[in-house]
Amino acid sequence: MGDADHIADDGVRAGAVGSPFDNVTVAARLGGETFTTQVGDLVFDCFRVTGGDGDRPTAVLVHGWPQFAACWEDTARALADAGIDVIAYDQRGYSPGARPGEVEDYTVEHLVSDLRALVQEWGLGPFHLVGHDWGGILGWHFAAQHPDELLTFTSVSTAHPTAHGQRIEEDPDQYERMHYLRQIRKDPAGVEARMLADGGRRLAAIYGDAVSPERVQSYVDRFSEPGVLAAALAYYRALGLGHTPQLTPITVPTLYVWGSGDLAFTRGAAELTGEHVEADYRFVEIPGATHWLPEEEPGVVSGAVIDWIRDH
Repeated sequence: MGDADHIADDGVRAGAVGSPFDNVTVAARLGGETFTTQVGDLVFDCFRVTGGDGDRPTAVLVHGWPQFAACWEDTARALADAGIDVIAYDQRGYSPGARPGEVEDYTVEHLVSDLRALVQEWGLGPFHLVGHDWGGILGWHFAAQHPDELLTFTSVSTAHPTAHGQRIEEDPDQYERMHYLRQIRKDPAGVEARMLADGGRRLAAIYGDAVSPERVQSYVDRFSEPGVLAAALAYYRALGLGHTPQLTPITVPTLYVWGSGDLAFTRGAAELTGEHVEADYRFVEIPGATHWLPEEEPGVVSGAVIDWIRDH
């Protein structure tokens, strides 16, 4: 492998980073706990909030880029208060102990396998899956490949990948919105350097006014640690690599929550998404909301998820 195909990693295994928005602090505020789960050679940082009642349903929350599991704090609180147990984890590349070194280690196939192995380690039966951004991409593939293991699936922001791909080909606006993806694939080291320069100014600007300055700074601080942003960008570089089974029509009850001001997914992609679901389907639009729905609109997101879980 050439240098461009290797992910920098300082090899340090660490949990909390001392931020008011790391898993330890967030879990403490939620009355939950942090823990690690080993899958093969990888160790994932996780937190959970439970009510101690074995009859409570469980929702697994999967974050996207550039975020961490802590983005779900307010959503997790609302779900737990509504009688739903919550588990969230930092995905591979984001967890210090789950940061392999090659681009090929970050394919969608690996992300799906991670979730399936984690759920098995946690001893969960069929569960409710909620994914945002890359967590949504993972979720669409998981729902297609393992429908019997899910009770419901909720995609937050992320259109169905086939619908999104169709609109990229047909709609110049959707194609232009993917400029950042093409830049990452063309010049990953340059993108990383520019995003982290000047104290992470360009990285911070991605969130706009949708995420609080304190939380944005926590994200910038964590992505500034050696190897973290490079691993997160590898998700985009790994697109098309490995073996990813074809996305079949989704047969799991599916909720799609989308903000009309989303910077990545156009209305065309959002509205086309329902054509790929052959099960109970609900589309919730949040007028004026951006891509960062877990932080910007946790009340609407959690309310929609709670209703969806109760309905199924």
